[in-house]
Amino acid sequence: MTREALLRARPASFGDAFAPAGERFDLAVPDTEQRTIATGWLFLGVAALIGAGLFSILLVLARTPYIAGLVPGVDFFHVALVVHVDLSVLVWFVSMAGMLWTIDTSPRWVGLGWFALAVTAIGTLFLAASPFTGVAVPVMSNYVPVLLNDTFLYGLCVFGIGFLLLTLRSFLAPARMSLRMDGTDALRFGLKAAAVSSAFALMAMAWSIIEVPRELDPRTYYELLFWGPGHVVQFTWTLLMLVAWGWLATLVGAPLPLSPRVVALLYAIGLLPVFFVPPIYLNWTILSVEHHRMMTWLMRFGGGLAILPMALALAVALSRPAPKDAVRRPLRAALITSLMLFTVGGGIGFLIQGSDVRVPAHYHGSIVGVTLALMGLAYALLPRLGFRAPQGRIAAWQPWLYGSGQLLHILGLVWSGGYGVQRKVAGAEQALRTPQEVFGMGVMGLGGAIAIVGGLLFIWVVLAAVRGGRRERSGSAVTAADIPTGPLQRREP
Repeated sequence: MTREALLRARPASFGDAFAPAGERFDLAVPDTEQRTIATGWLFLGVAALIGAGLFSILLVLARTPYIAGLVPGVDFFHVALVVHVDLSVLVWFVSMAGMLWTIDTSPRWVGLGWFALAVTAIGTLFLAASPFTGVAVPVMSNYVPVLLNDTFLYGLCVFGIGFLLLTLRSFLAPARMSLRMDGTDALRFGLKAAAVSSAFALMAMAWSIIEVPRELDPRTYYELLFWGPGHVVQFTWTLLMLVAWGWLATLVGAPLPLSPRVVALLYAIGLLPVFFVPPIYLNWTILSVEHHRMMTWLMRFGGGLAILPMALALAVALSRPAPKDAVRRPLRAALITSLMLFTVGGGIGFLIQGSDVRVPAHYHGSIVGVTLALMGLAYALLPRLGFRAPQGRIAAWQPWLYGSGQLLHILGLVWSGGYGVQRKVAGAEQALRTPQEVFGMGVMGLGGAIAIVGGLLFIWVVLAAVRGGRRERSGSAVTAADIPTGPLQRREP
């Protein structure tokens, strides 16, 4: 039997029995060279998490009472923090965007797809290796912290070029959408909206490079350089999370109680704020307080317009009884914990006063909410990329362990922030004076340790699924393991 015949004869995949025909929020993985490129992006993201996990161990130790004294120097903490943040946020998110945008493109410009992946991977390698290539002075700028080190700065530039090429290909080779706007079209619209948001972020980056004077001290220069584009790219990550929510809800048998057109409208609303970016740059110079304030307001008030209705719809969907088989459990756990962490992180944002550790508590919650959604989507797409579907106790418990650890981590930070513990400091610089402050940071350390275990288990589950899928495909015959579990492609791009 040919591969095409097997695909037509395959059993129903996740969500087939639980969403009305034509309203399933699901996407096929093209069985072309794009599938290999998408796999490469996933592997790059996993490699970035491995590196970030190693540096996060050093971070938690440097902040945990009684253990912090064993970790060398504050500069060591800051160097580790820079690399950890850039790998776990910047590289991981761009890699997952690369995987999803590659799936949502036609086979055209495939060479550009490979080139973007290679350039981004080279930039990532330089970023990870930079602390070991000479003196590295940390600059704790928001959104993209920096090391004043030639290897790091070169890697950051190369990585940015890779992101630019990735975004460019998403516009040069888009997958077609139909006018009827079914569930698949809604997801495609969301992914394209995320690509548009990235284009605005890259435009803001170029604008900032031109306008910010290089004569400023490094701390001020990089803070101003990344402030605008850093705010804008948050809309990209949020849109990717909203796409993952809609997709995963169908796959776990709890489809959103919304029509595809309403979901597409929410994605459009989530994109809308980025169109205010050019007027902000035109009317207020980057060096002004007004520009700083307008970009903050844009994210604070524009970000929730689409998130709140989507979160409420997802909460309703998850409250309904749904089948709980071994393959769905990891996806459902990732979806629930993503919603939980993102909601908590957003709520903490309203508690921020000054520059204490409630600030990292806020963005840790939001970032981890996005990360958990993308972890769940990675689990769902592994069999479609030709590997084994993650299942078993470790896969089922990994999102809960990672999510609960991160929840403890941020609650410890919120507790300590209420007592004035400052952000971006470690060891003796934390000046923990009272038992309450020590307790809060101790909870933070415990939660961080649990989250590290959860993150390492994600890597373990992914690698186990990859190894298992390769073993199953070791024979020459086509087997069930070769069959993607997603829907058939309905139309040629």
